[in-house]
Amino acid sequence: MIRRQFLRNPLARIGLILLGLLYTIALLAGFLAPYGLAEYSTTDRISWAPPTKIHWTDNGRFAPHVYGVKREVDMETFRDKYVEDPAVKCPVKFFTSHPEIEGRQYRFLGVIPSSLKLFGVDAPCKLYLWGSDNYGRDQFSRMMYGSQISLTIGILASVFSLILGLILGGIAGYFGGFADTLIMRLVEVLSAIPELFLLILLRAMFPLNANPILVFYIVVGLLAFISWGGLARVVRGQILSGREQDYVQAAKALGASDARVIGQHLLPNSATYIIISLSLAIPGYILLESGLSFIGIGIVEPYASWGSLLKLAQDGGFESLDTRPWVLLPGVFIVLAVLGWQFVGDGLRDAFDPRRRR
Repeated sequence: MIRRQFLRNPLARIGLILLGLLYTIALLAGFLAPYGLAEYSTTDRISWAPPTKIHWTDNGRFAPHVYGVKREVDMETFRDKYVEDPAVKCPVKFFTSHPEIEGRQYRFLGVIPSSLKLFGVDAPCKLYLWGSDNYGRDQFSRMMYGSQISLTIGILASVFSLILGLILGGIAGYFGGFADTLIMRLVEVLSAIPELFLLILLRAMFPLNANPILVFYIVVGLLAFISWGGLARVVRGQILSGREQDYVQAAKALGASDARVIGQHLLPNSATYIIISLSLAIPGYILLESGLSFIGIGIVEPYASWGSLLKLAQDGGFESLDTRPWVLLPGVFIVLAVLGWQFVGDGLRDAFDPRRRR
């Protein structure tokens, strides 16, 4: 019944499709990205190159190819501009592999070592579907790899926050007394401090030049640490109202341990709220991580997230809107991910609400 009600919601279906596409991209990022995450050339760097034009036919037959580019100076603006060089033509190859190039190796589905790419071109040509950044790195490839961090961090932080909220809220509601007072005062202290300032303060305790992987886990832990209080309060309230019920007293009389009573009898009554809150919390974490990376204290180089990629638009100022709008694409993906989770969360809330069933 819940599944049927959920699928009747058109926005929930759209959100599910959006998330399916985005998480498929994250799962297959290494295969979809034609270049490595931090791959760039030190000899023929093409900074702020526009999206590469793909020519699909050659002499009337289907033969995708691109031309080389050469740098020229615009005599009106005195800025670099790139034009096609017809003397250099490279075919677009599908299911190509360059295992000898450092940085193009990855683990397919996170398990199988591989260097196979969906498409690519051979040197000296470049294939920048969504342009390049200031170092000449392919924006499309970095967007694909960035999706892994931006989409994963929301789920991991939500799960950790959920675990903390369930455990501490369950202890506070079931045992009461000193444990309840201590946990609820901690929740009030955390909620009294603005989240962004607390995150900046906690992140500042760690060196900015720390290992990027360590920074990733630090950000996940910080996001979970500041956000478990709301869930803990709700769980505490539901356990307070349920611990005096007859079935709980019967379980105690039969010798059930406190952990069993909480885990198998009291917490399952909160399952509906937990599922809905989890789906609605994930987009909040995605936005928080994007904000941290945008201001430079989240994910650091050479790794990328959508928030750190969007920082390029800020660094370019109005020029980002005028001459290189492709740097704004990470913001589009952030919006799509947040909308997808919001649509799914709203659909779950309506599906679990018996008053909205028809």
